[in-house]
Amino acid sequence: MATYRELKAQMAELEIQAAAARQREFGLVLDDIRAKVAEYGITARDIFGDRRAAASRSRSQLPAKYRDPGTGAMWSGRGRPPDWIKFATNRKRFLISS
Repeated sequence: MATYRELKAQMAELEIQAAAARQREFGLVLDDIRAKVAEYGITARDIFGDRRAAASRSRSQLPAKYRDPGTGAMWSGRGRPPDWIKFATNRKRFLISS
């Protein structure tokens, strides 16, 4: 049976071999992908889609929940509160009634 030190040494050697094998294979895979991209005219949008459009569609504006009676400024109740409501002890008086 192998000792702990021998097993640790084997593990370190295997990690080095695995890193070298990954590096070799990475280069081959990358070359293959580049060749296919050039051959078929593949774009990043084809692979990953239109991320910006999806992100902007998902962020719709929330309706206002609070209104400052002095200025008419409104706040949805999400995110950092504006100064006019930040220190209010009772936010109910700023609620917009529907």
